[in-house]
Amino acid sequence: MNASDPHHLLGAYLIGGLDAADSQRFEAHLEVCADCRADLAELESLPALLDVVPVPDAVALTAAHRIPVQTEPAASPPRAVLDELATRRRTSRRRWAALVGAVAAACLALGLAAGPVLNRPPQPDASYSVQSGDGLRLSVDLARKTWGTEVAVNGSSMPLDGTLSLWVRDRDGGEDRACAWTATPSGRVRVTGATPVQLASIASVELRDGTQHAVAVITVP
Repeated sequence: MNASDPHHLLGAYLIGGLDAADSQRFEAHLEVCADCRADLAELESLPALLDVVPVPDAVALTAAHRIPVQTEPAASPPRAVLDELATRRRTSRRRWAALVGAVAAACLALGLAAGPVLNRPPQPDASYSVQSGDGLRLSVDLARKTWGTEVAVNGSSMPLDGTLSLWVRDRDGGEDRACAWTATPSGRVRVTGATPVQLASIASVELRDGTQHAVAVITVP
């Protein structure tokens, strides 16, 4: 390095190419040289920029601007090269911004479209319903589980008092209470229960009132 002209140390200092002694010498020079401080501030992003420039582009830039072979290492980059790199950087930023915006918009649209699907409860393996002459409606969704069957009950115009229960009868004649609830003033109910009886073994489902009288029966084929 030319010790009498520390301005030439800027390029090497910028990319970390100075040894400890030269770094200390240039930092001392920075304290008294406003021009070098301004140049350093202007070019401080250059190392990161150079990292994203593909090697073929860097070679092409060098050839286009006829950069002479350096006999002294790490001199400050020519202004033309810096201008070209800055232009490419701005163009790259715009392209990335457009791409990121498009991807974000696509993800948002996908999220809006998929949201209802993702939030939709699992579909039951079987659904049955029955309506009695007095207007009672009972729908039962059955979902197959490893431990048995999940039973989802949805009813309207149900008995208005007492404790109601849903019973599952298997094909061997056994029965199991899947769920029970207190009658509601509106006559509506939505409740989920469970039974250890496997779905394939369910023969019927019965809604019983507080006296254990069957008020609705669904036969499972």
